[in-house]
Amino acid sequence: MPESLVPACVQLEAAFRDAWASPDFHQRLDALLRDYAGRPTPVTECGRLSAELGVRVLLKREDLTHTGSHKINNVLGQGLLTVAMGKGRVIAETGAGQHGVATATAAALFGLECTVYMGQVDIERQALNVFRMRLLGAEVVAVKSGSRTLKDAINEALRDWVATVETTHYCIGSVMGPHPYPWMVREFQRVVGDEARAQCRSLLDGADPDYVVACVGGGSNAAGTFAGFVDTSARLVGVEAAGGAAIGRGVPGVVHGSKSYLLQDEYGQVSEAHSISAGLDYPGVGPEHSYLAATGRARYVAADDGEVLSALQLLARFEGIVPALEPAHALAWVMRAARTGELPAGSTVLVTMSGRGDKDAEQVMGILER
Repeated sequence: MPESLVPACVQLEAAFRDAWASPDFHQRLDALLRDYAGRPTPVTECGRLSAELGVRVLLKREDLTHTGSHKINNVLGQGLLTVAMGKGRVIAETGAGQHGVATATAAALFGLECTVYMGQVDIERQALNVFRMRLLGAEVVAVKSGSRTLKDAINEALRDWVATVETTHYCIGSVMGPHPYPWMVREFQRVVGDEARAQCRSLLDGADPDYVVACVGGGSNAAGTFAGFVDTSARLVGVEAAGGAAIGRGVPGVVHGSKSYLLQDEYGQVSEAHSISAGLDYPGVGPEHSYLAATGRARYVAADDGEVLSALQLLARFEGIVPALEPAHALAWVMRAARTGELPAGSTVLVTMSGRGDKDAEQVMGILER
């Protein structure tokens, strides 16, 4: 990390450690998650889809939270920390726009100034979320360098933070970046896994699911979900985009303040990632996911764009639920694995439905009408 940002990371770690050990902080955060974000979110049993695939499919419904994704869990926590640190401005990066919307929402709630960096390519395919951010009072800055996607938005946010670090908190949206972000964001998101474990045990007569599946870009929804099941017998499966599979195709490298698997060429230069989903075209992955992969506790697979579109349509038609393109990657693997026998017939599979499909409707409509 740039030397000028090290004190900010040290300050943030101290603030988070103090807050996370404080019953008062937890009480305030829990109240916000309950009364503002709408937690707990339910686990929905997919009867028709289960009959079609031959496995029992359960969905953890993060799409039902305020703002429409799991991102709100993290930004409410970071918003409280921003106020506690006496800073009046937050900045954020966003790809699919959901983290940007959630950050703008929290900034409005806490009375903070907000700037969101977003790649020009993502702005064009996520126009609805750009409008939502601006409606909430945030400035949305188009990033036109590099691939004009998430990686480049992070670069610009870091440049802003270097120049404004005394008054600005960088609200990173995933389990990546320098310490304490991967740990802190996972802890803010573990509410997803803790809730899901208790809900599944109630639904399954005290048992855990056979498989727990979540999509992985940076990987915050998966990290939060896996945190609730890592000490159980459930098999953990992270699903990356085929064109951005950092664990599947990457090698160890350092980017944006953390060491993890990274798509890079023979000269160590970061390679471009591709995904139909604006939220998953990141060339790296959260370092804890690399650890889970290296230790064998979690398995990481990939789904391609065609499979994702098929999964999105299948869930919509069988269950009346339109997923975002990100969790449609997780569903795509479940579909494929059930049909090939990789998932044994009768298995119970929990899938984290990390976001709803409103934001992707125009993009998907354009693709399907070609």
